[in-house]
This record gives sequence, structure tokens and C-alpha cells, in this order.
Amino acid sequence: MAEAADFRGTRPSPARRWLRRTASAVLGAPLLAGLLAVPAAGAAPAAEPAKAPTGSRTVDVSLDTLSPSVPTEDDTLTVSGTLTNKGKETISSAEVDLRVGPRLSGRGEVDDSAKRSGYLPGADPVTVGDKYTVKFPKLAKGISQDFTLTVPVDKLGLDDPGVYQLGVSVSGRTTTAPYEQVLGIERSFLPWQPEASDSRTKLTFLWPLIASPHVTAETRSDEQQTPVFANDDLAKELAPGGRLEQMVSLGSRLPVTWVVDPDLLASVAAMAGKYEVESGDTTVPGKNQNVARQWLTALEKVVEDGKVVALPFADPDLASIAHRGKNVSGTLSRLQNASAVAATTVETILHVKPSTDFAWPVNGAVDSSIVDVATSAGAHNVIARSDSFRETAGLPYTPTSARPIGGGTTAVVADARLSTLFDGDMSRAGAATLAVQRFLAQTLALTEQAPDNERSIVVAPPRMPTAAQAQTMARALEGLSGNRWTQPLDLVSAAEVKPDPKATAKVPRAAAYPKKLRAQELPTQAFQDIRTTQSSLDSFETILTQPERVVTPFGNAVNRSMSTSWRGQALEAQQYRDAVRDYLQSLTSEVQLIKKSDVTLSGRSATIPVTVQNKLVQGVDRLVLKLTSDNIRLKFNDDGSMAELPVSIAGGHSQSVKFDTATSANGRAQVTARLYTEDGTQYGEEMTFTVKVSEVTPTVLLVIAGGLLLLVLAGIRMYSHRKRAVASDTANGDGDGPEQPSDPTPDTGPESGAPSGTGEKVDR
Repeated sequence: MAEAADFRGTRPSPARRWLRRTASAVLGAPLLAGLLAVPAAGAAPAAEPAKAPTGSRTVDVSLDTLSPSVPTEDDTLTVSGTLTNKGKETISSAEVDLRVGPRLSGRGEVDDSAKRSGYLPGADPVTVGDKYTVKFPKLAKGISQDFTLTVPVDKLGLDDPGVYQLGVSVSGRTTTAPYEQVLGIERSFLPWQPEASDSRTKLTFLWPLIASPHVTAETRSDEQQTPVFANDDLAKELAPGGRLEQMVSLGSRLPVTWVVDPDLLASVAAMAGKYEVESGDTTVPGKNQNVARQWLTALEKVVEDGKVVALPFADPDLASIAHRGKNVSGTLSRLQNASAVAATTVETILHVKPSTDFAWPVNGAVDSSIVDVATSAGAHNVIARSDSFRETAGLPYTPTSARPIGGGTTAVVADARLSTLFDGDMSRAGAATLAVQRFLAQTLALTEQAPDNERSIVVAPPRMPTAAQAQTMARALEGLSGNRWTQPLDLVSAAEVKPDPKATAKVPRAAAYPKKLRAQELPTQAFQDIRTTQSSLDSFETILTQPERVVTPFGNAVNRSMSTSWRGQALEAQQYRDAVRDYLQSLTSEVQLIKKSDVTLSGRSATIPVTVQNKLVQGVDRLVLKLTSDNIRLKFNDDGSMAELPVSIAGGHSQSVKFDTATSANGRAQVTARLYTEDGTQYGEEMTFTVKVSEVTPTVLLVIAGGLLLLVLAGIRMYSHRKRAVASDTANGDGDGPEQPSDPTPDTGPESGAPSGTGEKVDR
């Protein structure tokens, strides 16, 4: 077969297109003539036929099971499914037939067969025989009927090994068309390789354990730092039958490479202990510790002998960083940090040493900037996909996945056809069965392309498979369990396979990056928000006596803000970033200056106290409190208009910091107080207050006035006493007379109890 026909998206040759059109025209002529022959009186309106399926699309045929998926000569093939009459008439004498067609040549023919929907004589498989049919007297419109066909494999007429077309059709009659015709058909594939092939393809299947972020930046103030989850949805995925439980349960018996997001492991480990869940404006205790412990125990047992690849913590969106974030300062360093903590997290929780040498951009879509970002974080292997690395050399076969792309970096190019087969809704039995058979057919066809050229192929399925997708993937891999034409290979080994020198190794241009994926990227504003939060965190941690209580939860939250899982969820991503920022601000505001009223100084020198409060549960130090005066008449430490003192406060306490001042004249001065970190970064909001400078205060004046009044009264009394004495002496002649009682003590009145005025008064 020509190479072009062996790749997805290639069109059939002109000769084949002409043959199909001719066949369709010939077969359609009798039907058209029959329709034209119907009397006009009984004819339906012209638009009526389009409202319901007709011809070979009248009955919807679903193939729900096909067992065994890869039969041998001694097997019996069982096919079961459902028929649903979608037409307007009851079908009589319905017969369900199993059809086996000719051997398909190449991957392109497998694709072509899967795309067809209607029945085409000559191109579709022929019936196995009347002995292996199921008959229904009638199929009423809108009604479904189950069927099961059983055929010995040696009756199928299979010859040489390869991929054969397999179909189930239903034929019957209707009132409008009272002759037997095919009214519905569904196609599938039957891989036929009764014995192990001499040449087998090495197959690497990635098994991703990735989840969206569930843990907030918030932790409780207890010693264990109880984590707070945004919701309890993760427990549903971990519980029996849940998505993540199914991934571990199914993967435990499959030859796969585990691709793990360390954040998922950290989140489950946090859930295994005491945790809380947000509920409105409060939190409630989490209750799914046992579910988390059971999942971790099962996973630890599964991977103890397996290959584990750890992505950077929280699975950061490499494309968003490359296209919108790398020019925002600090973004690349945060990506490097996410890569650095990945290995430690996996080793601590699973007790295995993972490979951290792989980067996995969304859908394997890459360009040079994405590769640069991936390698800057320490990866030497980038998992790409063949619909991004398109072949240009005209190879008649699918080349090996490993491609050297320069600078010691390898692109591991996953096969796009195989990787996207499980993207759809696999909860429908018919869709899942077809995906399994197509996967098996494609792998066998791939091996047959160049049987003398053993190749290594990688499959990168959906990043976060649903439970149904996981079950379908497991069925597909179980179909390969006999290793008849494939053999398993782990991802690390696949990256080291000798590359095909003819395979494309040129990294796609930026313009080739899919527009749909680019539209889902995190905006530049997201990385600016992250930078702001990180800057606040850096300042905050420098003043803490136990910075690790803040650095770890907030560092993880910052990494989660760059997660790939936010794609297509712009609002949710913004809300998460805002929540992280707001909580950090609420913590930093727990260390603050207490508002101070105006101060009155009672002399040339005095001490001004400023109170700093720490509501955190841990102590703070390495803080500096600075006071600045806007008036030269008020100086600090006799040498300037600014002074600073260190601040160190235990958790839950306040500290009064006292500044010595000196004044040179009466008046007012505006004083600004502000906290700084040791490196000079401003911390919190500034506070201002007024200082009134007065050499003689009202109190002193009152004391002086009182003293003067007493002196005056004493003088008057003495004068009056002397005057009376002189008068008495004159009246008696000798000046002697009877002693006079002294005058009563004057009543000066009590001191006023009224306040002396607003503001603080600082005495010398």
C-alpha cells in the first residue's frame, strides 16, 4: 500500500473514490425509481423522508460485546448487542447476520472502514451463513431488541494473519419496501493472529494518575496544621468504583508505566489524616480517611516493582507557561521548584524512586518554546504526539517513537491514532467495544507494516480518564496479553530506543500549535497574579519563626495555580488564585500596628511608645519598626527625623516599642510609623499620628497659678493680721490686748476631675 494511505487524514485514491461513487449510483437507481413510482395521492410531503432514518440506516445496531477480542482457531466467537428501529414503520421478517469481510491492508484501510456508516454491497463483509443468524418476526418502530450471535472461529473463513472486517447487519421488510433489504449495519474489526508473530512491536502504555486541585492554601493553627479541602470530591474518585480507584485496580494487572502527579499523592496523604472541608462560610471535619488510606496502600503495593514517572508537582501547564507566562518574572523558577519537589513527594509517600526526566504538554502538542520551558525545568524527554510531529519523509510505516531533537533532548512521540481512541464517551457499551477492537486492529496493522523492522510505539491516553475510559483501556491491553504481535516496554526504556533516522525530528513551529488548545491556556494575568502572591509570601516568611508552616502549603497552592487541569475553566482558575491571595493577606494582616491617638510631649525630651500586635500562633522577628517625622523640631535619638527599632513578638502577643525623642520648639509634627522586613521591604499598612510639642504644659501652668494664688492669699492674711494688731495696740495704749482667734483657712476648692483634653500625654 502507498505510504499516504497508511496515515490518518489521507484521502482514498481517485480510482477508489470513482469506484465507490459508481457503486452508490448503481445501487441507488432502483430505490430512486421505486420512490418515484409511488402514487402522488399517497406520497408524503417532500421533507418527510428526511425526518427519519431510511435505507441501511433505519435500524441502529450496537455491538456491545465481542468475545474473545483476539480469537484463536479453537475459540467460539460470541457477538451480542442491541437493535433499535429508528424508522417510521414496523420491520417484518427481521434477520441478524454476522458478516466477515476481506483482510484489510494497512492502518489506512482500518480507518476507512471505521468511518463508513451505510451498507455498501461489495465493500462490506459477506454473511457467514444462514446457520448463524438470529431472527425476529418483527421490530416495531422505536423498540429495541437484544441479540446474541455465536459462531465457531473455524467457520469464519479467516486465512492469513491480519485484520479482518467484522460486521453485524439486520435485514427485513417494511410496508413501503416489501422486499428484503439491509436496514442497519455496524462494523468492527477482528484481529487474527493465531500464533505469535516473529516480529513484535514494543508497546508503551502510559497510565496517568492525575487529578484537579482539591486542597486550599489554608491550614488550621494546630500542631498538625490540619489541611482544608475546597470540597470532598476527591474522596468520590478514590472510593470503590470511582475514577482513581478504578485506575489503580485495573492498572495493577496491566503492563503499564505509571505517570503520577505528586500533588495527587500529597492530597490523598493529607486526606488520610485529619482534614477539614469548606462548607459555606465555615468548615466541617472530613470523614473519608479510610478511603484515602486504602487507596494509598493499594497503589504502594502496585508500584513497588513497576516504573513510575513523576510529573512536576500539580502538573503545571507547560504550554501556558511557554506562551504566556515565561516572561513574567519568577514563573520559570516556580516551575523548577515544582520539578524539584516531585521526586521527594513520591519517594516519601510511595517509597519508590521515580523518574523525573519527562515533561508531558497537553495533548502532546509542542513547539520550540514548549520544549525550551520543559528542558529548563530539568526534563530531557518531552512526550509529544504524532499529530503534532507530523511525518514528512513519506515513510510507509509508523516509525519508532523516540526522536532526538537537539540539545540532548528526546521527543517521545506517542501514536495519535492509538492515543485518541479512548477520548469519547466509553460508558456506552457499543462505543467501548468498538474502541477496543480498533485498538487491537491498529496495533496489529502497525506491526504488519514492516515486519522486519521492529519498532517502539507509545500510547498516551486521556490525561484524566473517566472510570469508563479506564475500563475500556484495560480491556484493550488485556487483548494484547498473549503478546502475539506486541510486547510491553516501560517509558524510560522507550525513550532510550534507537531512533529511526528517517523519522521527523524537527520541532513544529509556534504557528502550528492548535488554536483550540491555545484558546484554553491560562492568561498572562494568571501568572502576574501568581507573582504578586509569591512576592507577598516571600516577605511574610522572612519574619516568621516557623516559616515552614506557611511556605509549604502556600508553595503548593502556587504550583496548583499553574495546573494543566484549569484548561477550559478560566473562572474556576481565577477563583482559586484569588482565594490563595486573600488567605495570605488575612495572615499577613495579623501582624499590624495598633492605631495610635495624638501625642502631647511635656518637655524637651520624652519617649513615644508604638504598639505592634501579633495575632499569629507563631512568633515573628526580623521586623523593623520605623518612625519618621515631617518636622525638624521633633527629632529621634537627638540626631534626625527618622528612627528604627527591631521588633520580635511571640505568637498571640503585643509589643510596645519605645522611641526617645527631643524637641527644639513648640508646635506640631506628623509622625509616620511603618513596619519593614530586614531587607527593607515594606510590611503592612503605615500608621500616622500627630505629636504636639509644648515647653510648658497646661498642667504646669495650673500648678504655677495655684501656687501664686496661695502666696497672694497668705500675703493678704498677714497684712490683715498686722493691721488688726496695730489697731489693738493703739486702743490699749501699750499695744497689748486679748488674743484674737485666727481667721479660718481659705477654701481653694477641689481639683477638677474633667479630662485635660484628647490625645496621649507623655511626661518628661
